[in-house]
Amino acid sequence: MKNWFASDKVFNSLYPKPIQEVAEKHWTPLAVAEKAAAFLAASADAKILDIGSGSGKFCLTAAHFHPLNMFYGVEQRAGLVALSNELAQKLELENVAFICDNITNIDFENYDNFYFYNSFYENITGTQKIDFSITYSEELYNYYNRYLFKQLARKPAGTRLVTYHSFGSEIPSDYEIVHTDYAEFLKFWIKV
Repeated sequence: MKNWFASDKVFNSLYPKPIQEVAEKHWTPLAVAEKAAAFLAASADAKILDIGSGSGKFCLTAAHFHPLNMFYGVEQRAGLVALSNELAQKLELENVAFICDNITNIDFENYDNFYFYNSFYENITGTQKIDFSITYSEELYNYYNRYLFKQLARKPAGTRLVTYHSFGSEIPSDYEIVHTDYAEFLKFWIKV
């Protein structure tokens, strides 16, 4: 069986050409996914949510390296969710699930820890978009960040969060950075 996790180039070859073309800008690099997943999978039964899972790369990688944890990705583009589910089957991963929905319909109480690769950023004018199948606006960017802030604020002490390329405005002040990597673009947080 081919080692699809050998490199980003190999993994990204699983995707159709249009998805490959935005991979560098929008999909989590394998090395980042491995480090983030190791931190989030602190206990064997932790349920981890990827907020805006896109093509599913973080969840698929995390599920591969942490078979005792369950990884969930929420994505509003039905085509990307279908593709992610197909790849989960191809990679024979049973500890990953993808949800087609808007983040504002997700109950954060169902999850223990969270991964956030600045999923709302493409709402900002002048940024590269994954596609044009959804509505973009700076108002949505602010709305989604406020929603995420409120949901994270409700989580108990000990909740773990990893952000990648985040401005931090969506993180409540009772989350402390316990480690950084990749020139501080990758941040590991724990709620105190």
